[in-house]
Amino acid sequence: MNLLFTVCGRAGSKGFRSKNIQTFLGFPLPYYTFSAIDLFIKNYANKYNNITVAVNTDSSELIALFEQTAIIFKTVSRKPEQATDVASKYAVIKDTMIECQNDSEKIFDIVVDLDITSPLRTLEDVELTIQALIQNLQADCSFSVTHSRRNPYFNMVIEQEGFYERVLKSDFNARQQAPVIYDMNASIYAYRNSFLSAESTNGVFDGKAVVHVMEDTAVLDIDSEEDFKLMKVIAQYFYKNNKKYSDIRDNIKNIVSF
Repeated sequence: MNLLFTVCGRAGSKGFRSKNIQTFLGFPLPYYTFSAIDLFIKNYANKYNNITVAVNTDSSELIALFEQTAIIFKTVSRKPEQATDVASKYAVIKDTMIECQNDSEKIFDIVVDLDITSPLRTLEDVELTIQALIQNLQADCSFSVTHSRRNPYFNMVIEQEGFYERVLKSDFNARQQAPVIYDMNASIYAYRNSFLSAESTNGVFDGKAVVHVMEDTAVLDIDSEEDFKLMKVIAQYFYKNNKKYSDIRDNIKNIVSF
């Protein structure tokens, strides 16, 4: 089985300027993702025939950071139309896979995308997201989630003509009665080649998706400096109290010479 890891990050960010190259607890934020990939290669190289790493970006600063690591990767230049606030990351991942296949004349069975702004993941999370896809032969893709803290059937509301009601109408009086809801935490996505390469697909919900439930690390999208500061506080706790998380951070020293 041929595996392609994609790491995608653009130069611009209106919410938090240059968030993809910020220093996070002593290390550049993208190094946490490269460290996870490095540990995966070290632990699962015998399980997968070939593992390739590709970075899709329009940021010279991001490339410069990655070039300081020991990880061998292919650079894919971000298309201008895919470097906007509303651009589809799915399209970026698809283009990355196509270019890597054209250059290497190799077909990747599964493409795994790891988000740069998600430093709290474990090696096990990556493998279990991939296995969730492999083990379900009908699934087209898999992605990581956490249990949602709010439920649209119970304690999420929407404005309707000046008044507020539940997002989804129900008679549930306790959260335990409502259907289980998950948050997509955007940390890990895995796609079958056949699904990703299809012209008719534009996202995960165009196919059959399965999930891997990650530990709830207070899901945060780093869209502002305040989000970034709060993520540091949360990460410090997990790095101190859970070896699976600290292994990723500790391994950064093995892939970069400071």
